[in-house]
Amino acid sequence: MLCSKPGDRRSILTVLSIFIFSIFNIVSAQDGKALFMAKCASCHQLDKDATGPKLRGILDRDPYNGDINKIHNWVRHVNTLLTTDPYYMELKSKMGSVMTQFDESALPDKDLDAIIKYANTPAAAPTTIVDPTHQPETNNNAVIFGVISLILAIIALILMHVNSNLKKLSDDVENIHRPEPVPFFRNKVYIAMIAILFFIIGGYYVTKGAIGLGRQKNYQPVQPIYYSHKVHAGINQINCLYCHGSAWESKIAGIPAVNICMNCHKAITEYTKGPKLYNEDGDEINGTMEIAKLHKAAGFDPAKPNSWDPSKAKPVEWVKIHNLPDHVFFSHAQHVRAGKVQCQTCHGEITAMDEVKQVSELSMGWCINCHRQTKVDFNYDSTKGNKFYSIYEKFHNDIKAGKMDSVRVKDIGGLECQKCHY
Repeated sequence: MLCSKPGDRRSILTVLSIFIFSIFNIVSAQDGKALFMAKCASCHQLDKDATGPKLRGILDRDPYNGDINKIHNWVRHVNTLLTTDPYYMELKSKMGSVMTQFDESALPDKDLDAIIKYANTPAAAPTTIVDPTHQPETNNNAVIFGVISLILAIIALILMHVNSNLKKLSDDVENIHRPEPVPFFRNKVYIAMIAILFFIIGGYYVTKGAIGLGRQKNYQPVQPIYYSHKVHAGINQINCLYCHGSAWESKIAGIPAVNICMNCHKAITEYTKGPKLYNEDGDEINGTMEIAKLHKAAGFDPAKPNSWDPSKAKPVEWVKIHNLPDHVFFSHAQHVRAGKVQCQTCHGEITAMDEVKQVSELSMGWCINCHRQTKVDFNYDSTKGNKFYSIYEKFHNDIKAGKMDSVRVKDIGGLECQKCHY
Protein backbone atom coordinates (compact mmCIF):
# COMPACT_ATOMS: atom_id res chain seq x y z
CA MET A 1 0.00 0.00 0.00
CA LEU A 2 1.87 3.04 -1.30
CA CYS A 3 0.62 6.58 -1.74
CA SER A 4 3.16 9.34 -2.34
CA LYS A 5 6.27 10.34 -4.26
CA PRO A 6 9.66 10.96 -2.65
CA GLY A 7 10.61 14.50 -1.73
CA ASP A 8 7.99 17.21 -1.58
CA ARG A 9 5.10 14.93 -2.42
CA ARG A 10 5.96 12.55 0.40
CA SER A 11 6.08 15.43 2.89
CA ILE A 12 2.77 16.77 1.61
CA LEU A 13 1.01 13.43 1.87
CA THR A 14 2.45 12.81 5.32
CA VAL A 15 0.89 16.03 6.57
CA LEU A 16 -2.36 15.26 4.74
CA SER A 17 -2.55 11.75 6.15
CA ILE A 18 -2.05 12.93 9.73
CA PHE A 19 -4.65 15.67 9.19
CA ILE A 20 -7.20 13.24 7.73
CA PHE A 21 -6.64 10.67 10.45
CA SER A 22 -7.07 13.24 13.21
CA ILE A 23 -10.41 14.38 11.74
CA PHE A 24 -11.91 10.99 11.03
CA ASN A 25 -10.70 9.06 14.05
CA ILE A 26 -14.25 9.29 15.39
CA VAL A 27 -15.60 7.03 12.63
CA SER A 28 -16.87 3.72 13.96
CA ALA A 29 -14.28 0.95 13.79
CA GLN A 30 -16.97 -1.42 12.60
CA ASP A 31 -17.72 0.58 9.45
CA GLY A 32 -14.94 -0.58 7.13
CA LYS A 33 -16.28 1.28 4.11
CA ALA A 34 -16.47 4.62 5.95
CA LEU A 35 -12.98 4.11 7.34
CA PHE A 36 -11.64 3.23 3.89
CA MET A 37 -13.23 6.31 2.32
CA ALA A 38 -11.97 8.53 5.14
CA LYS A 39 -8.44 7.21 5.50
CA CYS A 40 -7.41 5.39 2.33
CA ALA A 41 -9.45 6.57 -0.65
CA SER A 42 -7.35 9.66 -1.32
CA CYS A 43 -4.51 7.38 -2.47
CA HIS A 44 -6.04 3.94 -3.06
CA GLN A 45 -8.87 2.46 -5.10
CA LEU A 46 -10.36 -0.98 -4.61
CA ASP A 47 -10.17 -2.35 -8.14
CA LYS A 48 -7.36 -0.50 -9.90
CA ASP A 49 -4.01 1.02 -9.11
CA ALA A 50 -3.97 4.72 -8.27
CA THR A 51 -1.25 6.60 -6.40
CA GLY A 52 -1.01 3.40 -4.40
CA PRO A 53 -1.85 -0.15 -5.49
CA LYS A 54 -5.40 -1.49 -5.61
CA LEU A 55 -6.65 -3.00 -2.35
CA ARG A 56 -9.40 -5.40 -3.38
CA GLY A 57 -8.49 -8.87 -2.10
CA ILE A 58 -5.22 -7.68 -0.56
CA LEU A 59 -5.35 -10.27 2.20
CA ASP A 60 -5.35 -13.10 -0.33
CA ARG A 61 -2.38 -11.77 -2.32
CA ASP A 62 1.34 -12.25 -1.83
CA PRO A 63 3.06 -11.80 0.54
CA TYR A 64 0.14 -11.88 3.01
CA ASN A 65 -1.68 -15.07 1.93
CA GLY A 66 -4.38 -14.77 4.57
CA ASP A 67 -2.11 -13.60 7.39
CA ILE A 68 -3.57 -10.30 8.63
CA ASN A 69 -0.63 -9.83 11.01
CA LYS A 70 1.67 -9.30 8.02
CA ILE A 71 -0.45 -6.33 6.90
CA HIS A 72 -0.31 -4.94 10.43
CA ASN A 73 3.47 -5.34 10.37
CA TRP A 74 3.66 -3.48 7.03
CA VAL A 75 1.54 -0.54 8.17
CA ARG A 76 3.42 -0.22 11.45
CA HIS A 77 6.96 -0.67 10.01
CA VAL A 78 6.85 0.82 6.49
CA ASN A 79 10.20 2.61 6.77
CA THR A 80 12.06 -0.51 7.91
CA LEU A 81 10.54 -2.94 5.41
CA LEU A 82 11.19 -0.62 2.46
CA THR A 83 14.92 -0.94 3.07
CA THR A 84 15.13 -4.59 4.13
CA ASP A 85 12.37 -6.62 2.44
CA PRO A 86 12.87 -7.42 -1.29
CA TYR A 87 9.10 -7.52 -1.96
CA TYR A 88 8.49 -4.03 -0.63
CA MET A 89 11.63 -2.69 -2.27
CA GLU A 90 10.28 -3.96 -5.62
CA LEU A 91 6.84 -2.49 -4.89
CA LYS A 92 8.40 0.89 -4.17
CA SER A 93 10.28 0.71 -7.47
CA LYS A 94 7.09 -0.21 -9.34
CA MET A 95 4.84 2.48 -7.84
CA GLY A 96 7.48 5.17 -7.47
CA SER A 97 6.01 6.22 -4.14
CA VAL A 98 6.20 5.55 -0.42
CA MET A 99 3.44 5.16 2.15
CA THR A 100 3.57 7.01 5.45
CA GLN A 101 4.11 4.77 8.48
CA PHE A 102 1.32 4.74 11.09
CA ASP A 103 1.45 3.56 14.67
CA GLU A 104 -1.38 2.34 16.89
CA SER A 105 -2.36 5.84 18.01
CA ALA A 106 -2.84 7.08 14.43
CA LEU A 107 -4.58 3.94 13.16
CA PRO A 108 -5.88 1.55 15.87
CA ASP A 109 -5.77 -2.18 15.17
CA LYS A 110 -9.57 -2.45 15.20
CA ASP A 111 -9.84 0.26 12.53
CA LEU A 112 -7.16 -1.39 10.41
CA ASP A 113 -8.93 -4.76 10.71
CA ALA A 114 -12.21 -3.18 9.57
CA ILE A 115 -10.50 -1.61 6.54
CA ILE A 116 -8.82 -4.91 5.60
CA LYS A 117 -12.12 -6.78 5.93
CA TYR A 118 -13.86 -4.26 3.68
CA ALA A 119 -11.05 -4.26 1.11
CA ASN A 120 -11.04 -8.06 1.03
CA THR A 121 -14.78 -8.28 0.28
CA PRO A 122 -15.50 -9.44 -3.30
CA ALA A 123 -16.85 -6.78 -5.66
CA ALA A 124 -20.64 -6.59 -5.71
CA ALA A 125 -22.82 -5.98 -8.73
CA PRO A 126 -23.22 -2.27 -9.56
CA THR A 127 -26.08 -0.60 -7.75
CA THR A 128 -27.98 2.57 -8.34
CA ILE A 129 -28.31 5.09 -5.53
CA VAL A 130 -31.99 5.47 -4.71
CA ASP A 131 -33.23 8.77 -3.40
CA PRO A 132 -35.50 7.88 -0.45
CA THR A 133 -37.39 11.10 -0.99
CA HIS A 134 -38.28 10.31 -4.60
CA GLN A 135 -42.00 10.21 -5.23
CA PRO A 136 -43.69 8.68 -8.29
CA GLU A 137 -44.73 11.22 -10.86
CA THR A 138 -48.40 12.11 -10.29
CA ASN A 139 -48.56 15.34 -12.29
CA ASN A 140 -49.20 13.40 -15.51
CA ASN A 141 -52.59 12.22 -14.22
CA ALA A 142 -53.57 15.77 -13.27
CA VAL A 143 -52.64 17.05 -16.72
CA ILE A 144 -54.62 14.29 -18.45
CA PHE A 145 -57.64 15.00 -16.24
CA GLY A 146 -57.41 18.72 -17.01
CA VAL A 147 -57.19 18.15 -20.77
CA ILE A 148 -60.17 15.77 -20.74
CA SER A 149 -62.22 18.26 -18.68
CA LEU A 150 -61.39 21.06 -21.12
CA ILE A 151 -62.39 18.93 -24.13
CA LEU A 152 -65.68 17.95 -22.46
CA ALA A 153 -66.42 21.60 -21.66
CA ILE A 154 -65.85 22.59 -25.30
CA ILE A 155 -68.08 19.73 -26.49
CA ALA A 156 -70.78 20.84 -24.03
CA LEU A 157 -70.67 24.40 -25.38
CA ILE A 158 -70.90 23.15 -28.97
CA LEU A 159 -73.85 20.90 -28.11
CA MET A 160 -75.61 23.78 -26.36
CA HIS A 161 -75.15 25.95 -29.44
CA VAL A 162 -76.39 23.16 -31.74
CA ASN A 163 -79.40 22.59 -29.49
CA SER A 164 -80.25 26.31 -29.62
CA ASN A 165 -80.13 26.36 -33.43
CA LEU A 166 -82.25 23.21 -33.73
CA LYS A 167 -84.84 24.69 -31.37
CA LYS A 168 -84.94 27.86 -33.47
CA LEU A 169 -85.52 25.80 -36.66
CA SER A 170 -88.28 23.84 -34.92
CA ASP A 171 -90.01 27.04 -33.79
CA ASP A 172 -89.85 28.47 -37.30
CA VAL A 173 -91.52 25.37 -38.73
CA GLU A 174 -94.29 25.56 -36.13
CA ASN A 175 -94.68 29.35 -36.59
CA ILE A 176 -93.75 29.95 -32.98
CA HIS A 177 -92.25 33.36 -32.56
CA ARG A 178 -89.63 33.69 -29.87
CA PRO A 179 -87.24 36.56 -29.00
CA GLU A 180 -83.98 36.59 -30.89
CA PRO A 181 -81.30 34.68 -28.96
CA VAL A 182 -78.69 36.74 -27.16
CA PRO A 183 -75.39 36.77 -29.07
CA PHE A 184 -72.68 34.55 -27.65
CA PHE A 185 -70.45 37.47 -26.63
CA ARG A 186 -73.39 39.04 -24.68
CA ASN A 187 -74.69 35.84 -23.09
CA LYS A 188 -74.19 36.14 -19.33
CA VAL A 189 -74.10 32.36 -18.84
CA TYR A 190 -71.30 31.94 -21.38
CA ILE A 191 -69.42 34.93 -20.02
CA ALA A 192 -69.68 33.55 -16.46
CA MET A 193 -68.48 30.09 -17.55
CA ILE A 194 -65.50 31.55 -19.43
CA ALA A 195 -64.61 33.75 -16.46
CA ILE A 196 -64.75 30.80 -14.04
CA LEU A 197 -62.64 28.69 -16.38
CA PHE A 198 -60.12 31.51 -16.75
CA PHE A 199 -59.79 31.97 -12.98
CA ILE A 200 -59.37 28.22 -12.43
CA ILE A 201 -56.61 27.83 -15.04
CA GLY A 202 -54.98 31.16 -14.21
CA GLY A 203 -55.14 30.44 -10.47
CA TYR A 204 -53.49 27.05 -11.00
CA TYR A 205 -50.51 28.49 -12.87
CA VAL A 206 -50.17 31.49 -10.54
CA THR A 207 -50.18 29.18 -7.52
CA LYS A 208 -47.72 26.84 -9.14
CA GLY A 209 -45.42 29.74 -10.02
CA ALA A 210 -45.69 31.21 -6.51
CA ILE A 211 -44.80 27.86 -4.94
CA GLY A 212 -41.73 27.66 -7.20
CA LEU A 213 -40.42 31.10 -6.24
CA GLY A 214 -36.90 30.82 -4.88
CA ARG A 215 -36.45 27.23 -6.01
CA GLN A 216 -33.70 26.57 -8.49
CA LYS A 217 -33.71 22.89 -9.39
CA ASN A 218 -31.21 22.16 -12.21
CA TYR A 219 -29.41 25.46 -11.48
CA GLN A 220 -25.90 25.06 -12.87
CA PRO A 221 -23.89 28.31 -12.86
CA VAL A 222 -20.55 28.69 -14.60
CA GLN A 223 -17.79 28.72 -12.00
CA PRO A 224 -14.63 30.89 -12.14
CA ILE A 225 -12.52 27.70 -12.25
CA TYR A 226 -13.69 24.52 -13.95
CA TYR A 227 -13.69 22.06 -11.06
CA SER A 228 -14.69 18.49 -11.88
CA HIS A 229 -16.21 16.54 -8.99
CA LYS A 230 -16.13 13.52 -11.30
CA VAL A 231 -12.32 13.69 -11.45
CA HIS A 232 -11.75 14.58 -7.79
CA ALA A 233 -14.50 12.73 -5.87
CA GLY A 234 -15.20 10.06 -8.49
CA ILE A 235 -12.02 8.92 -10.22
CA ASN A 236 -9.57 9.94 -7.48
CA GLN A 237 -12.08 9.12 -4.71
CA ILE A 238 -11.26 12.13 -2.54
CA ASN A 239 -13.61 12.02 0.43
CA CYS A 240 -16.25 14.77 0.42
CA LEU A 241 -15.33 15.70 3.98
CA TYR A 242 -11.74 16.44 3.06
CA CYS A 243 -12.85 19.56 1.18
CA HIS A 244 -16.14 20.14 3.02
CA GLY A 245 -14.94 19.17 6.49
CA SER A 246 -17.26 21.50 8.38
CA ALA A 247 -20.25 19.39 7.22
CA TRP A 248 -19.20 16.89 9.91
CA GLU A 249 -19.17 19.43 12.72
CA SER A 250 -21.37 22.41 11.87
CA LYS A 251 -24.49 23.73 10.16
CA ILE A 252 -22.87 24.54 6.82
CA ALA A 253 -20.71 22.34 4.61
CA GLY A 254 -18.40 25.22 3.72
CA ILE A 255 -16.29 25.89 0.65
CA PRO A 256 -12.63 24.78 0.83
CA ALA A 257 -10.01 27.50 1.08
CA VAL A 258 -7.46 27.86 -1.71
CA ASN A 259 -4.81 26.45 0.61
CA ILE A 260 -6.81 23.20 0.90
CA CYS A 261 -6.69 22.88 -2.89
CA MET A 262 -2.98 23.65 -2.84
CA ASN A 263 -2.28 20.72 -0.52
CA CYS A 264 -2.50 18.62 -3.69
CA HIS A 265 -1.94 21.15 -6.46
CA LYS A 266 1.38 22.32 -5.16
CA ALA A 267 2.62 18.99 -6.53
CA ILE A 268 0.01 18.45 -9.27
CA THR A 269 0.62 21.35 -11.65
CA GLU A 270 -0.62 19.78 -14.91
CA TYR A 271 -3.67 17.81 -15.99
CA THR A 272 -2.29 15.04 -18.18
CA LYS A 273 -3.61 11.64 -17.06
CA GLY A 274 -7.32 12.20 -16.48
CA PRO A 275 -10.18 11.93 -19.00
CA LYS A 276 -10.90 14.82 -21.35
CA LEU A 277 -13.04 17.54 -19.82
CA TYR A 278 -15.99 19.25 -21.53
CA ASN A 279 -18.34 22.02 -20.45
CA GLU A 280 -22.11 21.97 -20.92
CA ASP A 281 -21.78 23.39 -24.44
CA GLY A 282 -19.50 20.51 -25.45
CA ASP A 283 -16.34 22.63 -25.63
CA GLU A 284 -13.19 20.88 -24.43
CA ILE A 285 -11.61 22.28 -21.27
CA ASN A 286 -7.86 22.59 -20.81
CA GLY A 287 -7.35 21.14 -17.33
CA THR A 288 -3.82 22.50 -17.02
CA MET A 289 -5.05 26.04 -17.65
CA GLU A 290 -7.72 25.62 -14.95
CA ILE A 291 -5.02 24.52 -12.49
CA ALA A 292 -3.07 27.63 -13.51
CA LYS A 293 -6.07 29.76 -12.46
CA LEU A 294 -5.90 28.16 -9.03
CA HIS A 295 -2.15 28.83 -8.84
CA LYS A 296 -2.80 32.47 -9.71
CA ALA A 297 -5.35 32.80 -6.91
CA ALA A 298 -2.92 31.16 -4.50
CA GLY A 299 -0.01 33.35 -5.62
CA PHE A 300 1.93 30.19 -6.43
CA ASP A 301 4.68 29.89 -9.04
CA PRO A 302 5.23 26.23 -10.07
CA ALA A 303 8.78 27.13 -11.11
CA LYS A 304 9.54 28.31 -7.56
CA PRO A 305 7.52 26.03 -5.27
CA ASN A 306 9.67 26.65 -2.20
CA SER A 307 9.14 30.41 -2.30
CA TRP A 308 5.34 30.20 -2.05
CA ASP A 309 3.74 32.19 0.76
CA PRO A 310 0.27 30.73 1.59
CA SER A 311 -0.71 33.87 3.51
CA LYS A 312 -0.91 35.77 0.22
CA ALA A 313 -3.54 33.47 -1.30
CA LYS A 314 -6.81 35.09 -2.40
CA PRO A 315 -10.16 33.28 -2.23
CA VAL A 316 -11.74 31.99 -5.42
CA GLU A 317 -15.16 33.61 -5.93
CA TRP A 318 -17.17 30.41 -6.35
CA VAL A 319 -20.85 30.79 -7.23
CA LYS A 320 -23.10 29.27 -4.56
CA ILE A 321 -25.50 26.68 -5.97
CA HIS A 322 -27.63 25.39 -3.09
CA ASN A 323 -29.58 28.04 -1.17
CA LEU A 324 -32.26 27.81 1.51
CA PRO A 325 -34.56 30.61 2.75
CA ASP A 326 -33.27 32.56 5.74
CA HIS A 327 -36.11 31.30 7.93
CA VAL A 328 -35.11 27.65 7.43
CA PHE A 329 -32.73 25.88 9.80
CA PHE A 330 -30.69 23.04 8.32
CA SER A 331 -27.67 21.41 9.92
CA HIS A 332 -25.27 19.34 7.84
CA ALA A 333 -23.77 17.83 10.99
CA GLN A 334 -27.17 16.63 12.19
CA HIS A 335 -27.82 14.87 8.89
CA VAL A 336 -24.34 13.71 7.83
CA ARG A 337 -22.96 12.74 11.23
CA ALA A 338 -25.91 11.85 13.44
CA GLY A 339 -28.30 10.75 10.69
CA LYS A 340 -25.65 9.12 8.48
CA VAL A 341 -27.31 10.60 5.38
CA GLN A 342 -25.15 10.17 2.28
CA CYS A 343 -24.22 13.30 0.32
CA GLN A 344 -25.80 11.81 -2.82
CA THR A 345 -29.24 11.72 -1.16
CA CYS A 346 -29.58 15.50 -1.51
CA HIS A 347 -26.87 16.42 -4.02
CA GLY A 348 -27.37 13.61 -6.53
CA GLU A 349 -24.62 11.44 -8.03
CA ILE A 350 -21.97 14.06 -7.31
CA THR A 351 -19.14 11.68 -8.21
CA ALA A 352 -20.39 11.59 -11.81
CA MET A 353 -20.72 15.37 -12.26
CA ASP A 354 -18.17 17.62 -13.88
CA GLU A 355 -20.03 20.88 -13.42
CA VAL A 356 -22.25 20.59 -10.36
CA LYS A 357 -25.94 21.43 -10.53
CA GLN A 358 -28.79 21.35 -8.03
CA VAL A 359 -30.68 18.10 -8.54
CA SER A 360 -33.21 18.30 -5.69
CA GLU A 361 -36.03 20.75 -5.06
CA LEU A 362 -34.93 21.51 -1.51
CA SER A 363 -38.57 22.42 -0.89
CA MET A 364 -40.47 21.92 2.34
CA GLY A 365 -42.52 19.11 0.85
CA TRP A 366 -39.36 17.40 -0.38
CA CYS A 367 -37.83 17.56 3.12
CA ILE A 368 -41.03 16.41 4.82
CA ASN A 369 -41.30 13.38 2.54
CA CYS A 370 -37.73 12.45 3.45
CA HIS A 371 -38.52 12.76 7.17
CA ARG A 372 -41.56 10.54 6.72
CA GLN A 373 -39.60 7.77 5.02
CA THR A 374 -36.06 7.86 6.42
CA LYS A 375 -35.31 5.48 9.27
CA VAL A 376 -33.39 6.71 12.28
CA ASP A 377 -30.16 5.01 13.39
CA PHE A 378 -32.13 3.85 16.40
CA ASN A 379 -30.59 2.25 19.48
CA TYR A 380 -32.30 -1.13 19.11
CA ASP A 381 -29.97 -2.81 21.60
CA SER A 382 -26.82 -2.06 23.57
CA THR A 383 -24.43 -2.92 20.74
CA LYS A 384 -25.58 -0.81 17.80
CA GLY A 385 -27.37 2.36 16.87
CA ASN A 386 -27.17 5.90 18.16
CA LYS A 387 -27.10 5.69 21.98
CA PHE A 388 -28.91 9.03 22.18
CA TYR A 389 -32.15 7.25 21.30
CA SER A 390 -31.91 4.98 24.33
CA ILE A 391 -34.12 7.55 26.14
CA TYR A 392 -37.11 6.74 23.90
CA GLU A 393 -38.53 4.03 26.16
CA LYS A 394 -41.93 3.95 24.43
CA PHE A 395 -40.39 3.15 21.04
CA HIS A 396 -38.24 0.41 22.56
CA ASN A 397 -41.30 -1.17 24.12
CA ASP A 398 -43.34 -0.86 20.90
CA ILE A 399 -40.57 -2.50 18.88
CA LYS A 400 -40.29 -5.35 21.35
CA ALA A 401 -44.08 -5.76 21.27
CA GLY A 402 -44.11 -5.82 17.46
CA LYS A 403 -46.18 -2.64 17.16
CA MET A 404 -43.51 -1.02 14.96
CA ASP A 405 -40.55 -2.39 13.06
CA SER A 406 -38.48 0.78 12.85
CA VAL A 407 -38.33 4.40 13.95
CA ARG A 408 -38.45 7.17 11.36
CA VAL A 409 -37.55 10.83 11.61
CA LYS A 410 -41.21 11.80 11.78
CA ASP A 411 -41.56 9.74 14.97
CA ILE A 412 -38.98 11.83 16.83
CA GLY A 413 -40.40 15.23 15.90
CA GLY A 414 -39.24 15.47 12.29
CA LEU A 415 -42.58 16.96 11.22
CA GLU A 416 -42.76 19.66 13.90
CA CYS A 417 -42.62 23.19 12.51
CA GLN A 418 -40.22 24.54 15.13
CA LYS A 419 -37.61 21.90 14.29
CA CYS A 420 -36.76 23.64 11.03
CA HIS A 421 -38.25 27.13 11.32
CA TYR A 422 -37.05 29.82 13.66
